[in-house]
Amino acid sequence: MTEQNTSADTLIRLSAAQLAEKLQAGEVTAVEATQAYLDRIAAVDGQVNAFLHVNGEEALAVAAEVDAIRAGGGAEAEALHYLAGVPIAVKDLIVTIGQPTTAGSKILEGWHSPYDATVVERLRAAKMPILGKTNLDEFAMGSSTEHSAYGPTRNPWDLDRIPGGSGGGSAAAVAAFEAPLALGTDTGGSIRQPGAVTGTVGVKPTYGSVSRYGAIAMASSLDQIGPVTRTVLDSALLHQVIGGHDPRDSTSLPEPLADLVAAAKTGNVEGLRIGIIKELHGEGYQAGVENRFNDALEPAQGRRRRDRGGLLPQLPVRPGRLLPDHAVRGLLQPGQVRRRPVRPARPPRRGPHDH
Repeated sequence: MTEQNTSADTLIRLSAAQLAEKLQAGEVTAVEATQAYLDRIAAVDGQVNAFLHVNGEEALAVAAEVDAIRAGGGAEAEALHYLAGVPIAVKDLIVTIGQPTTAGSKILEGWHSPYDATVVERLRAAKMPILGKTNLDEFAMGSSTEHSAYGPTRNPWDLDRIPGGSGGGSAAAVAAFEAPLALGTDTGGSIRQPGAVTGTVGVKPTYGSVSRYGAIAMASSLDQIGPVTRTVLDSALLHQVIGGHDPRDSTSLPEPLADLVAAAKTGNVEGLRIGIIKELHGEGYQAGVENRFNDALEPAQGRRRRDRGGLLPQLPVRPGRLLPDHAVRGLLQPGQVRRRPVRPARPPRRGPHDH
């Protein structure tokens, strides 16, 4: 694997928020940042296969435009979005002008959309360089990104393991430092499950809060486009860019988004009600996974003990009352989604995340 110089290696490991601050301070240019990610893709994506298409020329052109506006100063520079110049990858289920959209299928090989998805329009308006399109299970029908017509995506932490799916390409790209941000789509877990598997932050926004216009449907009544990032703050920043009402999506919510960035910065969860699905422990869960799950709950458990003198409520799965996402997915895709055991690797092949 080609080694990158130290400054570029440091640059690609910044969070999107940290990179945005450096861009605004003039410590790095958008072209330098974008080129660092393109170099990273060239160096490691042959192993990971996160990208189906790399959009280098256009991405560098957008980055150069941002740098020119910043160098010029004045009102135009002041009006730049906070994330202007921060690169992003887009799941290849979301249509884009100027790049192929395949949905991971040979059926659409070489197809170019005549229009941009609403979320892509909003990325362009924010002047965020689009690095390219990421791999997925064909037409989003899968949960491991092994079932793309263009080959499987591998987990950057261990190349013998899956990155989850269907949006494993976006999660793997972010985990392997090939992009600071990415967009995914989630019907029954296709952002969140890869997030769990790759150690990234995957969020499925409230249905209707992000436009679905231009997303190739898997199940329209549940599909949502959402952020794939390395931090909660980065997810809030990206959600704020792509969210909001869209008259072209009949299911789009009319209400404006709340201030997600402020919420992420304060971390205030006052007023939220948290419950634990009773069946999420015991047989079928690896001890390490269950321990980390319980560790994550401990701050909320401590608050509950302090304020109410007890633990968080345990909620059993009851048909018609609470249906887990994987059950919904199974109903939507009979015979399409199968849970495959993760192949053990002894020893694991070191992935790009280790370098």
